[in-house]
Amino acid sequence: MTAPTATSGRRPATTAYRWGVVGMLWLVCCFNYADRQAISVVFPLLTEEFGFDKQQLGLIASAFMWVYAGAAPLAGWAGDRFQRRHLILGGCLFWSFVTLTTAWCGKLWQFVTVRALEGFGETFYFPASMSLVSAYHGARTRSRAMAVHQSSVYVGTIGGSWLGAVLAERYGWRTGFYLFGAAGMVLAVVLYALLREPARDEGEAGSGGAPAAADGAPPKFSETLRFLLGHPSARLLLLGFVGANFVATLFLVWTPTFLIEKFGFKLGAAGLSATVFIHAASALSAPLSGWLADVWTARRPGGRMLVQAAGMAAGAGFVGLVGWTTDKMTLLLAMTAFGLCKGCYDAGIFASLYDVVPARSRATAAGVMNTVGWTGGALGPLYAGWMAKHAGQGSEVANMSLAVSLCGGIYVVVAVLLVFAARSARTGPPAAGSSSVLPV
Repeated sequence: MTAPTATSGRRPATTAYRWGVVGMLWLVCCFNYADRQAISVVFPLLTEEFGFDKQQLGLIASAFMWVYAGAAPLAGWAGDRFQRRHLILGGCLFWSFVTLTTAWCGKLWQFVTVRALEGFGETFYFPASMSLVSAYHGARTRSRAMAVHQSSVYVGTIGGSWLGAVLAERYGWRTGFYLFGAAGMVLAVVLYALLREPARDEGEAGSGGAPAAADGAPPKFSETLRFLLGHPSARLLLLGFVGANFVATLFLVWTPTFLIEKFGFKLGAAGLSATVFIHAASALSAPLSGWLADVWTARRPGGRMLVQAAGMAAGAGFVGLVGWTTDKMTLLLAMTAFGLCKGCYDAGIFASLYDVVPARSRATAAGVMNTVGWTGGALGPLYAGWMAKHAGQGSEVANMSLAVSLCGGIYVVVAVLLVFAARSARTGPPAAGSSSVLPV
C-alpha cells in the first residue's frame, strides 16, 4: 500500500486530468461536509425528542471536532507514506457508513460516539487530498485548484443543512442520514476506478514552489512538527487557523438554532438560510481570491497570506453585525458579506502553508494544521452553548447574540497574525541548520 516515489514509466498527467482530479475530490469533499453539517440542523428536533439542552448539543458537535483534531497527526503521517487515493476513498466509505448509523441513535452517548467516529473517518480526507492536489498543481495554479476544491465545502454545507432540514420536516430527522450515508458509499466505490496516484513532487517541476524532497522516505513526523513550530510564517498560519476555525465552527453548529429562536425561522428555512447566504457567497469569492493569490504570490512572497488577511479584516465587522442586528434583512446582508470575506481566507488555508512546506511533508503538515485548528475550533460550539446559559443578557437568545458578536474581535486578531506571516515570508527561507528547515 506504500505509495511509489515517482511515476516511473507513466506519462505526466494531462491538464484535463489534473483538473478532473479536482472535480473528483470536489464530489468527495461535498459529502464530507454534508455529512458533518446534517446533525446541526436537526438540533431542535433532537431537543424535542430526547430533551437535550444546548450544552449537551454542543457536546455532540464538539465530539466530532475533538476526534477530528486528535487523529489528524496520524492522518497526516499516513498521507505522506501511503497511497492518498486509498486514504481518501477508504475514509469516504467509513464516514459515510457512520453517517448512516447516526439514524439508529437514541441516547446522548450514542450521538457522541457516532460523531466521534465520523470525525475519525473524515480527518484522513484533507491531509491526503490537499497533498494530492498539490502534486497535480504547482505554484502557478495551486491556489486556483484549491479554491475550486474549497467551493465543495460550501456546497456540501448548504446541501447538508438545507436538504437535511427539508427531509427532517417531511419524513423525520433520520432520513437525511440514510440518504447521505448511502450516496457517499456509492460515490467512493465509483471513484476507485478513476482516481490515480501521482508522484509526490509531480507538481513542483519548474513551478517555482517550495523545494521538493528527494525520492525516498519523507521526513519524520517530529522533523515536520519542529519545522512548523520553528518557521515564523508556518507558526503564525497555525495560530490564525485556530481563530478562523473557532468562528467557523460556531456558525456551522449554531446558526440554524439561532435563526429559529431569534428570528422565528421555520426548520427548513433556517437550514437553508443558515448556510446559503454565507457559503454561497464564499463559493463565489474563493475562486476569485485563489486567482488573485496566485497573481500576488508570483510577484511577492506572502501574497496568498495577504489575500487571507484582507478577508479577515473586512469580515470582522460583518461577523459582529450578524450577532448584533435584530432586523432580518440586515442579518441576511451581513451574512452574505461575511461569506464573501470568509472565502478570501478559506481559499488559501493550505495553499499558503504549502508555500513554505516541502512536497513530501505536506500531508503531515496539513494533519498538524488540522489538529491545531480544529482543537481550537471545537471550543466554538462549547463557548456558544455556555454563553447561551451564562452570559447574563437576560435570555438565551440575547446571550447567543453576544457570543456571535464577540467573534468579530477574533477575526481582527487573525488578520494581524496573517499580516505578520506574510512579512515573515518575505524575509526568505531560514538559515540551514535551524529548526525551521526540513531535510530535502
